Amino acid sequence: MSDLEGLSAVVTGGSRGLGLLIARELADRGCRVTAAARDPHELDEAAELLRTRAGVEVRTAVCDVRDREAVRKLMADAARDTGSVDVVIGNAGIIQVGPVGAVGADEFRSAMDSIFFGALNTSLEALPHLRRSSTGGRLALIGSIGGLLAVPHLLPYSCAKAAVAALAEGLHEEQARYGITVTAVHPGLMRTGSAPVHALFGGDAEREFAWFSAIAGLPLLSMDAERAAARIVNAVERRRTRIVLTPVARAGAKFHGLAPVLTTRLSTLVARFLPEGGAPSGLVEGQDLAGPARTARSRLRRLAGVLNERAADRFNQRGRAASG
Repeated sequence: MSDLEGLSAVVTGGSRGLGLLIARELADRGCRVTAAARDPHELDEAAELLRTRAGVEVRTAVCDVRDREAVRKLMADAARDTGSVDVVIGNAGIIQVGPVGAVGADEFRSAMDSIFFGALNTSLEALPHLRRSSTGGRLALIGSIGGLLAVPHLLPYSCAKAAVAALAEGLHEEQARYGITVTAVHPGLMRTGSAPVHALFGGDAEREFAWFSAIAGLPLLSMDAERAAARIVNAVERRRTRIVLTPVARAGAKFHGLAPVLTTRLSTLVARFLPEGGAPSGLVEGQDLAGPARTARSRLRRLAGVLNERAADRFNQRGRAASG
């Protein structure tokens, strides 16, 4: 029997991708799950997807984690409807791909609002409820390997995820006295299907799409999203302080810790092979890119593209109309 059975869990960003899979994993282990996201239609589709394909029931709640009052209501409603809030997973966020000159300051603000302040609002509003949990509350914040070492052409994302990493570590230290454990989750690349649909691309958008979607889909570099969700829930259940997913991400984090200057120099070399960008001109969502951006020139890229598209269909990145 799982230690999570019978507990009440809230998952932000729970309508698609990794959040959807975490919600499913928690429900499979006996949790009463509330999945929260901004889009009510995506939430309806997610609930139906879980009900018909996985046989689990979840509550849904429309919530923009950038709005602290909305998050406060989310936690209060979950506590009222399920009797408590025992587990909270802060997963909501966005990803922007492009050189710093092409993304601009507004994109940094947007990343911080969605990723960092979303995690902060979720944490601050969850903590009073988690302190009242009869089993000792569990909070997990989804960071990224990009928050442990800077990744070229992902700087807004890396900066925001670095702030999430510091938040999770500090909260773990401060909340232990109240019986709350805070797990910092730092995934590497995962095949969630988000890259070809919801990622935002700037500069030479088609070329940015090509390299990012390729590495996000390759099996040797990326991780199966269902396996990632299971490992994340395992870490929360076992009250681990930190987990870094994928061998590549773990190696990168360790190497950066031992030799940060050399790591930076290697990243500099990698950046030279990425597309050059121009002035900020607005970002393009992956699903709006067509033609050359989706035309693979190698077997590896074709494989990555196929795996990305399959994940997008399976994990509600396009909605049930696309997934059948």
